[in-house]
Amino acid sequence: MSAPAPSDLPPSGRPGDLPVLLPFALADARPAARLRPAHLWLLCGLAVIALPAWAQGGAAVLSPLEVVIKWAPLLLTGFAFNVAISLMAMAIGTAAGVGLGLAMLAEGRVLPRVAWCVTQVFRNLPWLVLLFFVMFLVPFQVTVFGVRVPLPDWLKATFGFSLPVMANVAEIVRGAVRSVPDTQWEAAESLAFSRRQTMWRIILPQCAKRMLPPWMNVYALIAMATVQASIVGVTEMLTLTAQVHAAEGGRPELFAPLYGFALLCFFLYCYPIDRFTAALERRFETR
Repeated sequence: MSAPAPSDLPPSGRPGDLPVLLPFALADARPAARLRPAHLWLLCGLAVIALPAWAQGGAAVLSPLEVVIKWAPLLLTGFAFNVAISLMAMAIGTAAGVGLGLAMLAEGRVLPRVAWCVTQVFRNLPWLVLLFFVMFLVPFQVTVFGVRVPLPDWLKATFGFSLPVMANVAEIVRGAVRSVPDTQWEAAESLAFSRRQTMWRIILPQCAKRMLPPWMNVYALIAMATVQASIVGVTEMLTLTAQVHAAEGGRPELFAPLYGFALLCFFLYCYPIDRFTAALERRFETR
């Protein structure tokens, strides 16, 4: 038997081995992948979406003190609105209360009794009930000579707070006038003063120092009561405090700092009024 020819041998050179298929050579290598403009826009969009979320997730949570400092300008704006409502309610109530108090001191039988009944009604009703009464009774706008005049909630709340002020000021006026000795009336009558002249020129000037301390006490009370306006939808300090707490995620640890800041503002505003009232009482003490 003849040996196989060299051309019939497998590539390994040994008889019996199977032929091996070598990988074919690539003629041209594939070019490197390039980013298309559409891919760039997609990456930019993902970055725009991811960066704020990453920043929010990585941001440190503010401490309660930092939250109070952050929102203090807004809360102080609400407190200034409380003060404005109290001042306007006190002005309206004082003007109406002086007239009501003088009506209780008028001559006759009908007018003093009607004025006394009005005074007792508004003095002995809860202030919040009066506030709701005014908010639902007074319309949101009135028409004057064909012109529509809107009545916002804060204006109606101011009028609602002025009603108890009116009643308390009327009682203050009545009590101050009654505290003047009768000899003052008799002396004015001997000098041929009329009742009106006696009241405005002699009695009321003496009553001013008697009325000032209780009048300031009423103002301190009305200033603290203005937070009740938040119940009827007026945006004042207590309403803004609740909104700030919600904006900070409703964190329970922020209750005491935020509402404590509101408490501090009212205390720093009303406490000096109380001390000044006490000083006036000592100075104007009558015996």
